[in-house]
Amino acid sequence: MNSLNPLQSTGTAILLGSFVVAFAILFSSGVISFNKTPSGQTTITFNQPGKQLAGNAAPPSVPSQPSQAGEVAGAAANVDPLKDTDHIRGDRNARVLLIEYSDLECPFCKQFHPTAEQVVKDYNGQVAWVYRHFPLDQLHSKADKEAEAVECANELGGSDAFWALTDKIYEVTPANNGLDPEQLPVLAEGVGLNKDAFKTCLDSGKFAALVEEDYQSGIKAGINGTPGNILLDTKSGKTVSIPGAVPIESLKSSIDTLLKS
Repeated sequence: MNSLNPLQSTGTAILLGSFVVAFAILFSSGVISFNKTPSGQTTITFNQPGKQLAGNAAPPSVPSQPSQAGEVAGAAANVDPLKDTDHIRGDRNARVLLIEYSDLECPFCKQFHPTAEQVVKDYNGQVAWVYRHFPLDQLHSKADKEAEAVECANELGGSDAFWALTDKIYEVTPANNGLDPEQLPVLAEGVGLNKDAFKTCLDSGKFAALVEEDYQSGIKAGINGTPGNILLDTKSGKTVSIPGAVPIESLKSSIDTLLKS
């Protein structure tokens, strides 16, 4: 006789139609990730040392421990080199590129955002930050459109507008799908863009393919959660995978190792 799995008996799996949709918040690394079963279903769990939470529980905004950074990447070696469509903060010719695959509704991406910005400032031309889209639409249905929104900002106002709107979204969103989409044109106007032109661009969906291209680039590079960070040493071609919202000290340690090599 078959007995019920404990997870089934406690109701920690959530059935939505014919699919079980789930996600895991890896608190030890400050990263939102996802896993698919062999049948193609996506499972939702919240994991914290010594604790399992129900699938609709709210995740904490800060991870309990930093992730382990500095391990030489495997799949990260497949990361795409700098592209014309990439968004860069810092010197495009910097020795080390911090390539972040990010989701604008991810709480850990929101947490990591000022860390990446500070690193660019502290390394004074040696490190540049490359921002790529990796919206986890299984978890954050609004993230795709927000990614398109910052691409519209780039089209209408250039790189400065892209970063200004990206910064503003991270500043105001509660994360976890908390930003009202109706606020996007308002935020765009607040960073100096024409509201009507922005709305026309956003409604057109013209940048959906570009967002998907970034996402597929991340998959190829082994990214399965956000923020998914890869350091690329443009001198040696060496890559280092750093998943999660790591503290700035851990990030700098990995960067220093590359710069000394």
